[in-house]
Amino acid sequence: LHLCDYNLENINDYENITNDTLLVDVCLAALHEGQSITQDYPKYQRTYGYSPSQICTMLARSFADIGDIIRGKDLYLGDNGKDRLEEKLKTIFGKIYDKLGDEAKNYYAKEKDPDFLKLREDWWELNREKVWKAITCNAAVGNEYFRGTCGSGNNATQASRKCRCKDKKGQDDTDQVPTYFDYVPQFLR
Repeated sequence: LHLCDYNLENINDYENITNDTLLVDVCLAALHEGQSITQDYPKYQRTYGYSPSQICTMLARSFADIGDIIRGKDLYLGDNGKDRLEEKLKTIFGKIYDKLGDEAKNYYAKEKDPDFLKLREDWWELNREKVWKAITCNAAVGNEYFRGTCGSGNNATQASRKCRCKDKKGQDDTDQVPTYFDYVPQFLR
């Protein structure tokens, strides 16, 4: 497994890091990862055949890996590069923590959570939709997710345009991410 996390590995302007600048770097990493997957997909098709849901599933798994890395839940540790990335993310979220107001600092309690895992979890929850849009940017219009996850209950539909959910009119992207792989433990997916 090689995840294109180059943008994350090369963050070094810690003094100016904010929620917004981190989001840009994470979205760029997701964009490049999605581009890499969609460019290599034709080779995969020649070997295994075509299914419009396969590309969305591959993107969903990489999306989940990005979420695990951000939230400090990546099981693929032990590689010096991954260890350095984890240390950088702790530093980045420490800088974000330092810029929080008193109430938020009390909520995230650095003393109880020195790796900022709660802050990282909340950051991911707040930004996962933007990261999904970035990773699916290069997906084709006909790419669909393998089951109905847009909407709810009996009205659930497939994410059928670039692996994204559409509004009720079928026009615009919604803020719903059609996968929950990022909440499935890594060893189960």
